[in-house]
Parts: sequence; C-alpha cells; structure tokens
Amino acid sequence: MDKLSWFILFTGIAVMLQAGVLLAMYVAMRKSGARMEALATEMKTKILPSVEQGQAMLTELRPKIQTIAENLQESTTIMRFQVKRMDAVVNDTVDRARLQIIRADELLSRTLDRVEQTSDMVHKTVVSPVRQLSGLMQGITVALEFLLSGRGRRNGGRREEHRPVPQDEMFI
Repeated sequence: MDKLSWFILFTGIAVMLQAGVLLAMYVAMRKSGARMEALATEMKTKILPSVEQGQAMLTELRPKIQTIAENLQESTTIMRFQVKRMDAVVNDTVDRARLQIIRADELLSRTLDRVEQTSDMVHKTVVSPVRQLSGLMQGITVALEFLLSGRGRRNGGRREEHRPVPQDEMFI
C-alpha cells in the first residue's frame, strides 16, 4: 500500500475515534443533566419552602428587630447621659473632699502649734518657777537642819546624824 492509502486509513480511524469520544461526552452530559434536573426539583421541593418560611419570618420579625434596635439606641443615649452626670457628681465630691481635707490639715496644724505654744508658756511660767522655788526650799531646809542640828552640840551624849532630804519627797 502506498502512503496515501495509509494516510486515509489513519485519518478514518481518527475520525471514528473522535466520533466515539463525542458520543461518550454526549451520553455523560445527558446523565449529568438528568441528575442536575433531579437536584433542582429536590431543591424546589425541600429548600424553597424553607427559604419562603425564612422570608416570611424575617418579614414578621423586622418590626420587632427595629423596635429592639431603637430601644437599644435610646437606652445607650440615656446611659451615656447618666454616666456624664455621675462623672460630674464624683468630680464635685472629690473636689469638696480635697478641700475639707486641706481645711482639716490646717486646723490640726494650728491646733498643734497652739498646744506647743501653751506647753512652752506653761513651762516658762509654772515649771521653771516651781523648780526655782524647789531649789530655794531645799536650800532653806538644809540651812535649817544645819542650824537646828547644832553642829557642835550633842544631845544626850551622842551626836545626831545629818540626813539630807531625799529628792523623791519634794513637791514639784
């Protein structure tokens, strides 16, 4: 056989093979189409009623959701206003408390200064003269004991012992 015959033979086989592939594709597409149609029918019967119910429910719930959103917005506005008021009250209270603490500190400082001044004055006017008077009384007591004991005299043959006045017995 010559080359032309072989070429025609191979071309014929290729055309037949191509026709077979196209026929197989056609059969597969038909089966897929039938399955797609079955799925579409099932979807219409099962899913579409659910979607319609969902739409009906959304239509029914829309006013309620809108009312809830409006109430939430109003509550937020009121709460914001109340928080601002509370903030102002707390700031005012803190400022007043700070002023009262400052006043109390000043009062306490003045009181302590006056107590210290009074203590110094009492020390100068009472304690110092009492100590001086105590020292003077002690000197007088020692002098009187010295004079009354009769330094060189003896009482009944024995000499009296000189006893100083203990400091604990003095009145301050």
